[in-house]
Amino acid sequence: MNEDYIQGLRKYIGHAPLIIVFAGGVLVNATAEALLQQRSDSHRWGFPGGLLHYGETTSHAAIREFREETGLETTVLRLLGTTSNQITHYPNGDIAQAVGVIFEMQQTSGQLTDNNDETVALQWFALDRQPDFFNTQAKNIWRNLQTKTFPFYD
Repeated sequence: MNEDYIQGLRKYIGHAPLIIVFAGGVLVNATAEALLQQRSDSHRWGFPGGLLHYGETTSHAAIREFREETGLETTVLRLLGTTSNQITHYPNGDIAQAVGVIFEMQQTSGQLTDNNDETVALQWFALDRQPDFFNTQAKNIWRNLQTKTFPFYD
């Protein structure tokens, strides 16, 4: 529904700026490493997450996206922060400002798997080892994890 929803809007507004909302999560293991996803679109790193489906809550979107992108079943522990400082100009001419709601997640079951269209690899990263992030929002979330600045917002 989500892609159809945005594609439907684009039929009316063309490439005009659009505000989109996504939800994502941070999962940290017992050795204080954060799980990151190497994305298939850019081959760069980010946190599991994605656009809300119409009628979906942000917490349910974060749980769904974790399942789809990592194979893990999770629950939301708490809100870590929000981010809205990303305006993206896509190769096809679309423009969108992304507003993100970021949660701390806890694994409840499942096994890590990168067997989906959006994920090249999944890897645990120590907080002192910053990978090549796909956008400024992911870099800012990482910085807030490193400094334990919660809630964060811009």
